[in-house]
Amino acid sequence: MYDFTSMISRRNTDSVKWDVKPNELPMWVADMDFKAAPEILEAMRQKVDFGIFGYEEPHDDYFEAVAKWYQREHHANIEKDWMFFSTGVVPTISSAVRRVTNVGDNVLVQAPVYNIFYNSIVNNGRHVLSSDLVYDVKTHQYHIDWQDLDAKLAEPLTTMMILCNPHNPIGKVWTKEDLMKINRLCLKHSVTLLADEIHGDLVFKGADYTPMFSLPEELLQNVIVAVSPSKTFNLAALHAATVIVPNEALRSKVNRGINTDELGEPNLLAIPGTIAAYTRAGQWVHELRGQIRANYETVVKFCQESIAGITVVPSTATYLVWIDVRQLTDDSAKLATFIRAKTGLYLSAGNVYGGDGNHFLRLNIASPKAMVEDGLNRLQQGIKEFSAIN
Repeated sequence: MYDFTSMISRRNTDSVKWDVKPNELPMWVADMDFKAAPEILEAMRQKVDFGIFGYEEPHDDYFEAVAKWYQREHHANIEKDWMFFSTGVVPTISSAVRRVTNVGDNVLVQAPVYNIFYNSIVNNGRHVLSSDLVYDVKTHQYHIDWQDLDAKLAEPLTTMMILCNPHNPIGKVWTKEDLMKINRLCLKHSVTLLADEIHGDLVFKGADYTPMFSLPEELLQNVIVAVSPSKTFNLAALHAATVIVPNEALRSKVNRGINTDELGEPNLLAIPGTIAAYTRAGQWVHELRGQIRANYETVVKFCQESIAGITVVPSTATYLVWIDVRQLTDDSAKLATFIRAKTGLYLSAGNVYGGDGNHFLRLNIASPKAMVEDGLNRLQQGIKEFSAIN
C-alpha cells in the first residue's frame, strides 16, 4: 500500500502550482500532490550518491523499459528503432511543428483542448485551425464532427493535426475506431498526425486507451507519438519524454528537429527516474488510479447533491474534472476569478482551452481526499455567493 492520504505542504518549494497566497487552495495546473513512488526516489538517490554528472544519453535499457511498460500495461508493441529521447512532450510538439510544417500553415486541433497546444502553434508562426468537439447538453458528452474534421483537414494549408488522447480537459478516451477514422482522414489529406498521449496511463475506469502506434501498419506512416512518465508518476520536473515515430523518413525529420533544438540531452535524473518508473513503480500507478477514481466519484456525488447549477462532465481518464457551469455564466474566467477571490479556491477557467470553454471550469483532483473535500466545500461556497448576485 502506498501513501495517497498524507497532506504534504508544498509552499515555498519553487512549485508553480503552490505559488499562491496563504489562504488559497490551488487545484488548477496538472500536477499531483502525492509524493513520487519510493522505487523512483531510491533510483534517484543512488544516482545522486554516485556523484559524477557528466553528459549522458539513453541506451537500450531506457528504451526497453518504455517498450515493456506499454506492452505490459496497454498490450501495445513498440519497435526499439521507433523511439528516441526528448526533454518533454510540449518541447517535442513545438519542435515537430517547426520541422514538419511551414510558416503560415494550419495546425489542426480539437477544441476545447490543452491550451499550450495553441502556444506551440502560434509562437512558431503557424495558424490554429480548430475542428471543435461538439457538446451534447443533454448527455454532457463530447463527440467529433466528422464532416467538419474532414473539410478542415482538406484545406490546402492544413499540414498537421495535434491529437490529445486521452483528451485534456474533457477526460475522454478516444476509441480505436475513432483513432483509425481520424488517421485515415489525415492520410487522405496528407496531414501529419501528432498524438500527445501523456495522460494515457491514467484511465481510471472503462476501456483502456489505444496507443496510436499500435494501429495497423498502413496507418502509422504519418504518425508522431509523444509519451512521458511525467503525468503518470508526478515527475513533471524530470523533463523526460519518449518520441515514437514508426516511419523512418518522418522519424529522421523529427529527430533532426529535436537535436537542432537541443532537446535530446537528458538531465542527471531523467534516465534512472524513467527506468525506475516504468520497471518498478507499476503497482504505485495501479493504486493511484484507484485513488483518482474515488476522488472523481466524490466530486460527482458532492456536485450532484450539494451544488446547484453545475454538472460534472462524465470522464474515464486523467485527474482533471471538466465542470459545466453554463447555467450560471457564459464567462468562466469571471466565475473562476470570483471563486478564487471569495474562497481561495484556484481553478482553471475553461476559456483558455478554446471551443466552448467559456461554459466550463477545470478542477485538478490528484490530491489527498481531505484536500479534494476542502476544494469542494470552497466551490460550493463560491458558487452559492456568485449565484446570489448574478
